[in-house]
Amino acid sequence: MKNIVVGIDFSPNSENALRHAIAVAIKSEGTLHLIHVKPQRASSIFSSKEEQAIAKNIEKGLQQLTEDAIREAPMCMVQNVILQGKPPVELLRYAHNLQDSMIVVGTHGTSGFDEKQVGSNTLRIVSESKVPVLSVRENINIGRDLTQILVPIDESFETLQKIKYAVLFAELFNAKLILLGTYTSPTRESKHVINVQLGHARSMAQKANVRYEVRTVTITENPTMALVEYAKHADVNLVIIMREEEAEFFDFWMGTSTRRLISASPMPLLIVPNVNHFSVNK
Repeated sequence: MKNIVVGIDFSPNSENALRHAIAVAIKSEGTLHLIHVKPQRASSIFSSKEEQAIAKNIEKGLQQLTEDAIREAPMCMVQNVILQGKPPVELLRYAHNLQDSMIVVGTHGTSGFDEKQVGSNTLRIVSESKVPVLSVRENINIGRDLTQILVPIDESFETLQKIKYAVLFAELFNAKLILLGTYTSPTRESKHVINVQLGHARSMAQKANVRYEVRTVTITENPTMALVEYAKHADVNLVIIMREEEAEFFDFWMGTSTRRLISASPMPLLIVPNVNHFSVNK
């Protein structure tokens, strides 16, 4: 992971996301990009002098966060950029122009079950990103080591695309992968396909020489919450899912279940886009 991009709006939420972005940058020895996007407005209630003062405070605040990040990650390159426009659009454009990048975003909600608490900017970034997005809830403890990564495996072809990133995070943090076969259909054919996918995932983990464990679970209702509950029970630190998998396997991308999964997850969620969905070369 050469470039880690994090949006900064100076909220506790975004600053917590920054802490996680720093942790990834340290492990990957990548470049950390702190991005603040100033929304464009047709008119302003502030005078020109007040606008200049606000801009100066933003520059000062962003520089302070940058210096803090440099102290925490002295071996990493840290950059800050102020852009103007719609925050999700500009953040995505910036990340898409970098090689081997990922985006780190914070999500609202402390109860974990109010999908209305997930911001529209976060959902747009997740739904339109061509690079992986790490979604971090504001109350997740950055001090806890990443030791176990949950990787749900279903019967879709795209499900194995996430293994590349699962292996990468396992290598960076010396974590163990939990390759979880998710049986949502009682048919023998469906289970056979998932078992084959698990075999491929196992081979990829073995080839990368990372620690792993293969498990299966039968899900009869509400796959979103079933996954969250399993992750809690397994005490994992990160869940890695495919975005297209959400639209098909979980069957909820633009519905409330998407918000619920992002908001309810008690651990960071790495959402990987389906590379076959885009016409660009990855």
